[in-house]
Amino acid sequence: MGFDGRFTLGLVFRVALLMLALMTVVWAFRTPSLLMVRVVTIGIAALAAVTLWRHVQRTNIELARFLEALRLGDFAAHFPESGGAGFGKLGAALNGTVRRLREQRGQTDAELRYLEALIDDMPVAVLTVDGGRVEPGNKAARVLFTRHSGVRPEDYSVYGATFARRLADEDASGEEMLILNLDGRAKRTLVRQAMLNRLGRRTRAVVVQPVQETLDAVEMAAQTDIVRVLTHEILNSLTPVMSLAQTTAALLGDDSVDGARIADAREAATTLARRTQGLGHFIDSYRVVAREPTVVRHPFPAVEFADEHARLFRAEWPDVILSVDCTAMTINADRALLSQLLLNLLRNAAQAARDHRSDPAVALTIAPARPVMIEVADNGPGVPAKLRQEIFLPFFTTRAKGTGVGLNLARQIAVAHGGTLEVHDAPAGGAAFRLLL
Repeated sequence: MGFDGRFTLGLVFRVALLMLALMTVVWAFRTPSLLMVRVVTIGIAALAAVTLWRHVQRTNIELARFLEALRLGDFAAHFPESGGAGFGKLGAALNGTVRRLREQRGQTDAELRYLEALIDDMPVAVLTVDGGRVEPGNKAARVLFTRHSGVRPEDYSVYGATFARRLADEDASGEEMLILNLDGRAKRTLVRQAMLNRLGRRTRAVVVQPVQETLDAVEMAAQTDIVRVLTHEILNSLTPVMSLAQTTAALLGDDSVDGARIADAREAATTLARRTQGLGHFIDSYRVVAREPTVVRHPFPAVEFADEHARLFRAEWPDVILSVDCTAMTINADRALLSQLLLNLLRNAAQAARDHRSDPAVALTIAPARPVMIEVADNGPGVPAKLRQEIFLPFFTTRAKGTGVGLNLARQIAVAHGGTLEVHDAPAGGAAFRLLL
């Protein structure tokens, strides 16, 4: 039997004892010549009342001590585990509860210390804005922001006036790229702000991540790739041009040249002109790639857009099967640029399929997804995994007559629309170029 059963039995016993004592007192007073009996019965009744009061009061005291310990967070409190009427069990239960609360607090404190250490050791600077006070939230912030004094947003203007205004704006949120004066130089920095609830108050967390070095590294890598491709293409064009120019000069500089050699010189000059024309076309293509497309959005029906390009495709590639799966929807984009992108993808797919299959086939899919997905898939050889990034570089091509401009322009158009262009494996075994707008 637990504490409640023993306590109840003890309480019933003491109440019954008190009532019996009171009944004896009444009997003694109603019976004459029992003075001593009256005194004894009154004493017994008083003793029974005191025993009942102490029985109930002891429980109240133990529970009051327990609740006070919880209120003050005193998890070192200890309750006696001895005594009859179940009070030993009550003390053990209270001590067990306190012990579990102490263990839970220890686990919570350990988790908080872990999270504090995690935030403090993050390589990204974190600032907190609470009640107009801007304070560093971790080591990275304390290392990054060392040129100011004070905790007001305007004190951070030494790093950038726009940055200080963002810190002062109580409703600022989201992500943006700012130029901050850090480490003695202007750096492009990614600033993210989010609203948080801290003990019933609105506060903001500001994450500051300098990305200048990363962007510089990416830019240098891109420049290296472009220079590598340009050098390769220009040298491929200049080598025969120089050889032909030397041959032509030698033939025309020979006074004893005969008619046959004049014909050779004429052929060399014609070839030279053709090669220089090709080099000029390559340079014009580079100018096109270097020019960022300007997007002018307007809504247009997807089905009409798909039908138009299906007709153009079948007119240019009558021997390639084209299947179209288009959802009736509206596309909000620059139709001219999107048409240029789609034509490039369809042309590449048709060439890849026809050059490697006796039954070339291309599939065009337009479906809602974030909000629009346009996919062109073929049953050609596909794109090897190691080339899936290089194929979007300017002038990179695997075809003998390719310019390497189409896919780069397509990606530029996708990025200008805020979308992505990726290559995947097609169900038919070829390549699937997927545009997400």
